Amino acid sequence: MKKFYALLPFLGLFLIACEDDTTPTNPPGPDPVDYTAGAANFSKYVAVGNSLTAGFSDNALFRAGQEASFPNMLASNFALVGGGAFEIPYMADNLGGATINGQTDANMDGSPDIGNRLILSFAAGPAPVPVAGQGSTEITDKLSGPFNNMGVPGAKSYELLAPGYGSLAGLAIGAANPYFVRFSSSESATVIGDAAAQNPTFFTLWVGANDILLYATGGGTGVDQTGNLDPSTYARNDITDPNVYANVMNGILTTMTVNGAKGAIANIPYVTDIPYFTTVPHNPIPLDAATAAFLNSASAYGAYNAGLQQLQAMDLITEDELAKRTITFTAGEGNAVVIIDEDLTDLTGFNPALINMRQATDADLMVLTSRTFIGTLADPNNPTSINGVAVPLADKWVLTPEEQKMVKDATDAYNQTLSALATSYDLAFVDANALMNNIKTNGVQLADGSTVTADFATGGGFSLDGVHPAPRGYAIVANAFIAAINTKYGSNLPGVNPLDYTGLYIN
Repeated sequence: MKKFYALLPFLGLFLIACEDDTTPTNPPGPDPVDYTAGAANFSKYVAVGNSLTAGFSDNALFRAGQEASFPNMLASNFALVGGGAFEIPYMADNLGGATINGQTDANMDGSPDIGNRLILSFAAGPAPVPVAGQGSTEITDKLSGPFNNMGVPGAKSYELLAPGYGSLAGLAIGAANPYFVRFSSSESATVIGDAAAQNPTFFTLWVGANDILLYATGGGTGVDQTGNLDPSTYARNDITDPNVYANVMNGILTTMTVNGAKGAIANIPYVTDIPYFTTVPHNPIPLDAATAAFLNSASAYGAYNAGLQQLQAMDLITEDELAKRTITFTAGEGNAVVIIDEDLTDLTGFNPALINMRQATDADLMVLTSRTFIGTLADPNNPTSINGVAVPLADKWVLTPEEQKMVKDATDAYNQTLSALATSYDLAFVDANALMNNIKTNGVQLADGSTVTADFATGGGFSLDGVHPAPRGYAIVANAFIAAINTKYGSNLPGVNPLDYTGLYIN
């Protein structure tokens, strides 16, 4: 019996241990966050902008991309503090292609056909190719609004104030935008008018990229309209005069804030930070010794070089221009492409053969679409007519340093205006220019240790068109807006997790 009593303490410990094993104690979780809107009112949020606002990705507008637009991400955060419904003018499917009156050649507004989104085809290289199928979106099928996402792909700043920009009749004469045609409130409506008519309590505004971008992506084939205050005389690929831009943006903000709405505006990134201009090298040409020797001979570029040397000896061009224009190839990898450069001295009055051509340098930016054009034949019946080698690349395939300067000067002028307007109207300011530069230069590290970069197709920041963000990139943009809004208005919105969004659509 004494032995039995002696065992009782140990038996008690055993029972306690068993009890601990069968009824584990869960540690307390983190206290719930009490989210607040601060000084902002998100009950009626309207987003104004172009393709970057609409959710354009992979060279198309499609439902999944619209769902992954940064304004839709913002709206999910705003819902935590009283934000209302966020209506989107959805495309009919995830293909992105559209018809106008049943026709697929919808090139009625001066822009490319409304084609399907791009996917990465490993059978093609790998290379971006349009996804198969015919998109079911019919532009003339009007949607019933109003819509909170007023992003209109292709829109320039001054077009947001243009009556009839959503007019069916205007499509035939290039005066309307097919995307806005789908959801404009009337034939005479303006984008800003439809946005302001909803009496928003909060808005985002990201406008102006197309006022520069179309010139840049066209390889500088447009005109810098600085000094021309009449945008009705501009072509699609022209750079908008900074004073026109400033007046337009001031007018937009006056309209959007007339009833006291608060908001956030973003500035314009440099085009040199996007994969469209950083992917294709200036020197992608491999040559064997025989081909290099032929190209350097008097039968090819040797005659051109000799003509330049003659003019330099006559002091008609400088030694620097002679060196810049002299074309030389070597055996092996790394030969620079030959390009047309309109900023060179016109020498054709002395010799018609001395056209404005030179080899590209690392200061030139080859446009992304040149990757499938360089090395093709200008004449299918002439195997020596290789584009970029025997045949110089036209201006549209490259953005030269002189053209880059025009783009940068306009961007800087626009961004100075936007910074001043943010202060004047007491709005949150998003430095999208610095954000995109950081993605290119350093990358953005995510919670799982991965890094989002601006590398084409693999970086996760940009879609396959090389211009518009991928969904994960749009999430990073959304977080930049959230950070600026929290700072300005004293809210504590949590932002979104970029890992919840794909870095590349794979099908």
